Amino acid sequence: MFDLTGKIALVTGTSGGLGQGMAVGLAEAGASVVCISSTNSDRTVEEIRKLGGKAEQISADLSDTDALDQVFAQALSFYGGIDILVNNAGIIRRTPAADHARQDWNDVINLNLNTVFFLSQLAGRHMLERGSGKIINIASMLTFQGGINVPGYTAAKHAVAGITKALANEWAGKGVQINAIAPGYMETNNTAPIRSDEQRLQSITDRIPAGRWGTPEDLKGPVVFLASQASDYVNGHVLCVDGGWLAR
Repeated sequence: MFDLTGKIALVTGTSGGLGQGMAVGLAEAGASVVCISSTNSDRTVEEIRKLGGKAEQISADLSDTDALDQVFAQALSFYGGIDILVNNAGIIRRTPAADHARQDWNDVINLNLNTVFFLSQLAGRHMLERGSGKIINIASMLTFQGGINVPGYTAAKHAVAGITKALANEWAGKGVQINAIAPGYMETNNTAPIRSDEQRLQSITDRIPAGRWGTPEDLKGPVVFLASQASDYVNGHVLCVDGGWLAR
C-alpha cells in the first residue's frame, strides 16, 4: 500500500532541508521526482539517482505566480504527468509585529500561501481529469500557535490548513486527496537563528517530549503515507510530526 512505483511526484523547495528529505523519501518508495527550487537541487537529484531512482529539476522563482503555468507545464513534460504534489517551498521573515515591514509580510504571504494555492489549482485540474492524485501541503506548528516575531509566516501557515480543508471538501469525492504535514521544530536553515541561541534552543528541546529536534528524515514516512494508497480515505487532515510538541 505504500509502494509508489510508477508514480510521479512534484516537490517544491528541494535544494535542501525538509524538501530534500521528502523528495528522497518519495524516490525511495519508488516515485520519479521533479524537484523545483529557486536555486538548484543538484544534491537532491544526485542522491535520488544514486539510489537508482529517477529525478529531474527545475530552477524557478515560485513567488512569481504569473510564471507558475509555465513551470507546471515544464514539470509535466518530464514524465508526462503528475500524481503527487508536495507544496514545501517557503520563506520566513523574523521581525517583531510592530516593526514588520510590509514587503516582508507580502513576500511571505505570496510564496507561503498564494503559490501553494495556485500550484494546487494547476495540479488539481490535472488530477481531476485523471480521477486521482495526492496533494500534500506543508503546514507548521504555527498553523496552531501564534509564534513570536513571525506574524506573516503564522498567518500563512494558518491559511495553509484552511486551503487544505477547502480543497478536500471539493475534490475528495473525485479521487484527489489533499492533506498537510505540520512539522515541529526541525533542524533546517530556517531554524538556524533559533538554534544559535543556546538558551532558547535548550528551552525548546526540553519542551519536546521526544527530547530532540526533528530532521528531514523524520518526514519521509509521513509524506510517503500521504502520497500512497494507504491514505486514500484521509482527506483534509493536518498531520503533526512534532515529537509530541502539541501534546505537551
